[in-house]
Amino acid sequence: MTNSTAVARTDASKGLTAAEVAERVARGQTNSVPAAPTRTVGQIIGSNVFAPINLVVGILAALVIAAGSPKDALFGGVIIANSVIGVVQELRAKKVLDSLSVISAPKAQAVRAGAVVELGVHDLVLDDVVELRSGAQVVADGEVLIGENLELDESHLTGEADPVSKRPGDGVLSGSAVVAGTGRMLVTKVGAENYAIKLAEEARRFTLVNSPLRNDINRIVAWVGYLIIPVGLLLASSQFLRRHEGWQESIISTVAGLVGMVPEGLVLLTSVAFAVGVVRLARQRCLVQELPAIEVLARVDVLCADKTGTITEGTLALSDVHPIDGEDRTVIDAVLCALAQLDPDPNATTHALGLHFTEPTTWLVTGRVPFSSGRKWGGMTFTTQDGKPLGSWVLGAPENVLTTDYSGALREQVEEYAALGERVLVLAATDAAFTSEDTALPRVRPVALVLLEDIMRADAPATLKYFADQGVTVKVISGDNNVTVGAVARRAGIDAWDSNINATTLPHEDSQEFSDAIENGTIFGRVTPHQKRAMVRALQARGHTVAMTGDGVNDVLALKDSDCGIAMASGSEATRGVAQLVLMDSNFSAMPAVVSEGRRVINNIERVASLFLAKTVYSVILSVLTGVFALAYPLRPIHLSILSWFTIGVPAFFLALEPNDQRVEKGFMPRVLGRAVPAGIVIAVATMLVFAIAQLDESIDSDHARTVAVLVAGSVALMNLYRVARPLNHLRAGLVITMVALFAVAFVLPTGRDWFELPLTAAWAYGLAAALVVGAWPLLELGGRIAERDKVHS
Repeated sequence: MTNSTAVARTDASKGLTAAEVAERVARGQTNSVPAAPTRTVGQIIGSNVFAPINLVVGILAALVIAAGSPKDALFGGVIIANSVIGVVQELRAKKVLDSLSVISAPKAQAVRAGAVVELGVHDLVLDDVVELRSGAQVVADGEVLIGENLELDESHLTGEADPVSKRPGDGVLSGSAVVAGTGRMLVTKVGAENYAIKLAEEARRFTLVNSPLRNDINRIVAWVGYLIIPVGLLLASSQFLRRHEGWQESIISTVAGLVGMVPEGLVLLTSVAFAVGVVRLARQRCLVQELPAIEVLARVDVLCADKTGTITEGTLALSDVHPIDGEDRTVIDAVLCALAQLDPDPNATTHALGLHFTEPTTWLVTGRVPFSSGRKWGGMTFTTQDGKPLGSWVLGAPENVLTTDYSGALREQVEEYAALGERVLVLAATDAAFTSEDTALPRVRPVALVLLEDIMRADAPATLKYFADQGVTVKVISGDNNVTVGAVARRAGIDAWDSNINATTLPHEDSQEFSDAIENGTIFGRVTPHQKRAMVRALQARGHTVAMTGDGVNDVLALKDSDCGIAMASGSEATRGVAQLVLMDSNFSAMPAVVSEGRRVINNIERVASLFLAKTVYSVILSVLTGVFALAYPLRPIHLSILSWFTIGVPAFFLALEPNDQRVEKGFMPRVLGRAVPAGIVIAVATMLVFAIAQLDESIDSDHARTVAVLVAGSVALMNLYRVARPLNHLRAGLVITMVALFAVAFVLPTGRDWFELPLTAAWAYGLAAALVVGAWPLLELGGRIAERDKVHS
């Protein structure tokens, strides 16, 4: 929509008529706001159900069922589990965000046909007259028609913490809030033309969080995918054409080789580990929109924190009062108490004073000059209940109040406090009596300096210290004054707070000098929304993993482009929509828990990934050997189920949920493959040897030979489990013993042998199997030592 041209003809007292509203609705000039950039239910379900690995496993399961052996298709259950976990988590996050949007949706007090009516934001139309009251949110861009001491907080848009005075004819922006005064505005822009919406629209495209762990696993799945077709053709042709097996048996043997290659359990376990972390974080009042987001925060090496509403609460508090020249502190406190409690139109300053001076005042106001951002001072005349004069008092900015006495030691004192980031006001006395008509400042005498400061979130210093202790570089980027930002950083315990940088002096965003300044700097003030995004991108270009915290529309672009966006639930809907993590209580204290959960997932998945990939390695080797030499495949799909359950899946589940708060190291893939490849080779060679040697006895057919092949594969895989579980504690020792016992039960009990197709075979074959298992142990240890050596040198 275009700017309104109706300023001159719109009556601020009457607003639009019903006919004029209908005319604008018909023209489409309504304040319809685009939805936040979240995925639809259909997109969530589709992306989780039709994942590449689900399609591969689904096709293999369908082939086995078509071959008449549904029992061998048990591995297909992973598709359902993997899809359900991802869908449920994302739908849960979407539901919470949608409910937050409904709860926090602002209302507008519009003037229609001379009456003030409450409307939803989307019900406003172009040229509507909207009433502005203290505490109300501006819901559309517009122009002030009338106003009395009107002041707006634009921190969510610009990061500037100080209120901005507005007079008739001044523009106002959607997303700002009225903090003082009253007035009426004309809506000049609606819908997508509003400033806040335009800013949010730049970040509307939904993108999945970049997860290195998920990328590595997907890379493994891709490698397996490239191998499946040629290996599958080799296996099928060798079984059907060269061994002359029936088509059903050929399919089952081929699928047995291929399904072992697919690390479907690793994908499922990663989803489970993330989902458990999400549930745990929900108890910490942290909403995770995407499962891998908890991993990314654990990898972050730079944390960019907004100031207003993130490190601070966005409100002021009284820091101190310094009497001048021995003035009576009791009188000063009584005056400040009266100024705070008797102001009919309190602003941020009087609100801060009111929080400190809570004892009810007995003074009366006989005259008042309201505070104005233009004048930067306000005053009141007081009397007692029986009419005894208590004097007239002025509170305001020293440079505006002390027009004649602002010099020497007093000025130096004010500048000293200001350099520390304090907001300095002066309380002054005057012999003049104020009336409601007064606007000129009378001659005054300074009485005290009043110091105000931003209220720090109680948990912000400890959380920022936690990240610094973990080797994460913390940078504060804010739209507020850089000196003020530096003072907040000092109180938050951030180093180099005094080396604050005014972002208006930075080089061009595309220059090398800009990137150098961002790399080397810590505290930045006067930063625009587009500069925040450029800062994030500059850090990422230097190889950093960047997290960004924020709550305002001015943070949306940076949140969107960061590796991990963290939004406050009390902030704007746009920030909640693009962030991967939402702090439901708007507190920092949940963030260390997110890091711990991410570390648990990454480190534990690395621990167990070698179990899954060892199966991939030995399945590939067995498939190639079987296909090249036209041998019978030594395992059936049902055998892979028992191997997967007791040597990989069940123990990996418990190992993945153990606490693990070690710092995340780079080199996930080399370390995992370094452990998995040697183990896979040992298992494949031992399995194929026992399978081939057993069949040298003419009394042992391939079905009976498979019994000892499963025994060897499972036993060596259990030894690999023992190696992965070290160092043992009570849980891990009990876990390994339990898996060994359950695996043995499948061979000992008749029911187990029948279900898993493990017929009894010759005693000498079991002896051979035992000998091969014993011989495999030193080879496993040798492979493990090589992997550990590579880890040290990586």
